[in-house]
Amino acid sequence: MQTPISGITFLKTKDLQATTDFYTKVLGFTLALDQGKCRIFEVCSNCYVGFCLTDGSTGSDEVILTFEVEDVDGYCNDLKGKGLEIEVHPRFNSYYNIYQMFLRDPNGYLLEIQRFLDPRWRSNKSLENSKLD
Repeated sequence: MQTPISGITFLKTKDLQATTDFYTKVLGFTLALDQGKCRIFEVCSNCYVGFCLTDGSTGSDEVILTFEVEDVDGYCNDLKGKGLEIEVHPRFNSYYNIYQMFLRDPNGYLLEIQRFLDPRWRSNKSLENSKLD
């Protein structure tokens, strides 16, 4: 079986331009592909999120987009400096051993910005990357 070479999560939006502005101008993601009614944004290497126009509902609480960063506090300060409302300010989550914060995008989707504190996360990634060498 082949291993995927990238991942894209697609979600619905009623306002593609507001979504584009948020993900490019606020979060700093790159618009990787504009397909007219769908736009795909590069989050990081081989990781993408796409939004497609819809008349249906958006912003399900069943969806959480999680982005890992090195400095959650710094990221939070940057977002506050851009006038964003932070839903849950940075906090330690002892159950998952992560440091996290939450906000919403223009569609109402919940975004989690986090940093893994569990050393197994990085060591597992390092082991997988070493298999590629």
